[in-house]
Amino acid sequence: MQKNGKKQKQKKVLVTNSKREPATWDFYFGNTGLVDVFKPEGKAWFWNIYKDLHNKGVSGIWGDLGEPEVFPSFANTFAGKADEVHNIYGHEWAKLIYEGYKKDFPTERPFILMRAGAAGSQRYGMIPWSGDVNRTWGGLSGQTEIALQMGMQGLGYMHSDLGGFAGDNLDDELYVRWLQYGVFNPIFRPHAQEEVPSEPVFRSEKAKELAKCAIELRYQLLPYNYNLAFENSQTGKPLMRPLFFEEENNEALLTKADGYLWGNDFLIYPVFEAGQKTKAIYFPKTANWYDFNTGKKYEAGTTQIIDLNENHIPTFVRGGSFTPMAKLVQTTDNYNNDNLTFHYYYDESKIGNVQKIYFDDGKTAENFENGNFEILEIETEMEGKWLEIDFESEFGTNYTSTEKNTLWLFIILKKSKKDKV
Repeated sequence: MQKNGKKQKQKKVLVTNSKREPATWDFYFGNTGLVDVFKPEGKAWFWNIYKDLHNKGVSGIWGDLGEPEVFPSFANTFAGKADEVHNIYGHEWAKLIYEGYKKDFPTERPFILMRAGAAGSQRYGMIPWSGDVNRTWGGLSGQTEIALQMGMQGLGYMHSDLGGFAGDNLDDELYVRWLQYGVFNPIFRPHAQEEVPSEPVFRSEKAKELAKCAIELRYQLLPYNYNLAFENSQTGKPLMRPLFFEEENNEALLTKADGYLWGNDFLIYPVFEAGQKTKAIYFPKTANWYDFNTGKKYEAGTTQIIDLNENHIPTFVRGGSFTPMAKLVQTTDNYNNDNLTFHYYYDESKIGNVQKIYFDDGKTAENFENGNFEILEIETEMEGKWLEIDFESEFGTNYTSTEKNTLWLFIILKKSKKDKV
């Protein structure tokens, strides 16, 4: 009875062969089948698995091999033959999870990590990554172009296995440079084959210290990055942006992928070569740019050779912008927006800028639509010889503001003699 019952369930939820029996084939993990995510019974069965995991405390879903990696032509699904639906399997997989959350956990935000999707998969909150990339400098160097292209197609959370995935290659310099690049990625997530662990704790003391600096900066940038996520949700604008966003008529920038914009205000140039000492940096002509680590000013529209530093990749901030940074925490569970430091990069050519920063509870679905948010607006203007910085908050109809106990303003000045601040 149990065997017959199991077979009946398999017939209902698995893809089938020409005899309408569960189709099976050999795979890395043995002889296996595939859930028919196009079939109502398959969707319901699969979602109940995830629902049970959620009720046990699991807060994120990882859908691996969803291309599917092996999907023989003889297999049939509720929506058509394997070859007809192969490229949208991952899309449907993400959809069933998204719809399941909407039905059973409507106030929660799903985390849906998927290796495969299709056009429009972003509507289901899909977070894709670039797959089993080689743990080499060549593997790293292709990641910016992949992420920029995917972002332009609507999938703004494209990222990579930080440090690389495949290959028995213990290269601390490569590992650190990949993590430093990851600070300015939509997702910060080291992951790799078991031959070489992906966690910083298994690296040399020097590599651990450099990785620690990168990880801490990632946490400190939470308020800036969260604002990028909000902007993406409202406009579709990617978090990682090609340089031609700044100069749309500059054809030389259409294929330039060695640097990019992280949101509106950061200019990032990753390091892609072992032992590299200098790097040519192009600074878009729409603003002057300031070194994030030293405050040094670089003129708009220039290309300059920059000395590299092992502690960080070349990172610059738009003149006239405010960068909100948070108090360092060990987990996002401990993060709140009551204690912020604003780094202001004064530039006399950008007085009058208005900048908006979005806040909500970071957990509940559709906060903006339901009025559970705060938008902090910052504006600069000159009053005679004095620079005035105004803060104003806009609250959603259902938002309860918390007291900002310590709001620090750290101003990096590059001023002329006639100005006072």
